[in-house]
Amino acid sequence: MNSLSPLDYVVFLVYFVIVAGYGYWIYRRKKQATVSASHDYFLAEGSLTWWAIGASLIASNISAEQFIGMSGEGFFVGTAVAAYEWVAAIALIIIAVWFIPIYLKNKIYTMPQFLKTRYNETVALIMAVFWLFLYVFVNLTSILYLGAVAINGLLGGEYLHIIMIVLMLMALVITLGGMKVIGYTDVIQVAVLIIGGFATVFMALQIVDERINGVVNGNAIAGFKTLLNQAPEHFKMILPKPELTTTTIDMPQNLDVQKYVVLPGIAMYFAGQWIVNLNYWGCNQYITQRALGADLQTARTGILFAGMLKLMMPIIVMLPGIAAYVLFKNDQLPGFTGVKDDAYSAILAFLPSGLKGLAVAALTAAIVASLAGKANSISTIFTLDIYKKYVNKEAEEKKMVWIGRLTVVVAMIVSLLFTWKDTLGIGGEGGFTFIQKYTGFISPGVFAMFILGMFWKRTTGAAALVGVVLGFLLAIFFNSYAVPLFGKETWMYTAFEYQKMNKGVVETVIEIPFLINMGWSFFFTIATMIAISLAGPKVNPKAFAIDSSMFKVKPATIVMIVITLMLIGALYARFW
Repeated sequence: MNSLSPLDYVVFLVYFVIVAGYGYWIYRRKKQATVSASHDYFLAEGSLTWWAIGASLIASNISAEQFIGMSGEGFFVGTAVAAYEWVAAIALIIIAVWFIPIYLKNKIYTMPQFLKTRYNETVALIMAVFWLFLYVFVNLTSILYLGAVAINGLLGGEYLHIIMIVLMLMALVITLGGMKVIGYTDVIQVAVLIIGGFATVFMALQIVDERINGVVNGNAIAGFKTLLNQAPEHFKMILPKPELTTTTIDMPQNLDVQKYVVLPGIAMYFAGQWIVNLNYWGCNQYITQRALGADLQTARTGILFAGMLKLMMPIIVMLPGIAAYVLFKNDQLPGFTGVKDDAYSAILAFLPSGLKGLAVAALTAAIVASLAGKANSISTIFTLDIYKKYVNKEAEEKKMVWIGRLTVVVAMIVSLLFTWKDTLGIGGEGGFTFIQKYTGFISPGVFAMFILGMFWKRTTGAAALVGVVLGFLLAIFFNSYAVPLFGKETWMYTAFEYQKMNKGVVETVIEIPFLINMGWSFFFTIATMIAISLAGPKVNPKAFAIDSSMFKVKPATIVMIVITLMLIGALYARFW
């Protein structure tokens, strides 16, 4: 049965009209731009302010995998999953201070261009293809699928494919206008996202107070205290390592193992957590593209602003999941079966008319913004790094823009086909875990190439080529073959055996936490690259020129950094 009222539809329609109207106004204005047509379309060169860059970074990052996937992990694990957001804020500081100056000084506009400039065309082409496959078959598909599932649940469960098509069309409308339209409409998207997200959290905590404590007109603060009392284990940032034992699906230890596999305690802070965040925020076309068309100070301020916004994201996307856990534990979520990725939708069903429409608008804003940003990155990489270099080297500006738009349409259609019946099994894996796990197959090699390419002048093209292939192979090895060869317990890792439900069937899994896999894949990849590079010249002729003045920051920038670090320190001190 449809759970949205006419008022909800009005609220949602107002959101859609505002975003579409503002986007069209920006599109009409940008026709008068003086920059080249292709740079305007792909990069919005010089036209995004720091607040637009920061808002666009967050709007593109926070999507269905956070609202649905991270909320689901909040239901399952708790605040430990906030590590992805709070470590990201520190990663953004590192990128703003040390990565962005290198990109801008060397006029880098795409990540494959970085690899070609620093290494060679072979490395750049391999990675361009890698990124295109990753963005289409992991990111676009998961965002589209998870978002459609969540909204479909609020509409009675009968409109999944229609919702997929509508989300795709909304993203297309924004994407075809180019990066400037995406950047400035993202400001509205992130405002709706934050307002709707906080409103949902506020109401969820009130509902907890009403349902659990039996009061009328529940109090949000009392609801939060109830969460702390009813689920203290859900407010621990560092999960303890479970004993290495075979468990059954009914034993509590089995759940502890499943949680630890996703978030392996303190160990993840010495391994994959940094690789995930530094690679995602610093070596990812989808993200860095927002800042590559700006000057250094504007880019830095925008990135640090995004880091500050990042600190509040767990409140918006994680607390509803914990609220769902407490309500479910007390039999106060009728119709909810305990599937973690349905937790956010279960909470939204409680919201009153109007507010529910705002929450759906916030969810839609997150989904559409991420789809649009990802599609534009796919378009940029294909057009500038493949089509322009290998298909039509003489392509004119307008031709490139139209090829970019055609690429967007094709990418969206392909992602729709693969999500139509969940061909990739996103629902069974869990949305947030699906993205992190499969992105992790290429993250170690990519990050090793970038970090050595930026800061070690001796790194060679041969080392980079070996690194990208070796990082991928090592990730597969640790994921699928290390345990059969070396056993469950070694000096490098502990593999955990547990049972889980997969489409109604209990299956036994023996698995090394994927963040640990990433850490070792990165370690062996970077060691191999260093060994290969030592056989080459002491200074690679293609190394970037670096001087200390590039990394100097203004007092206002230092203030933003200090505030961010103090807030993160306080959060970890409270929830350790």
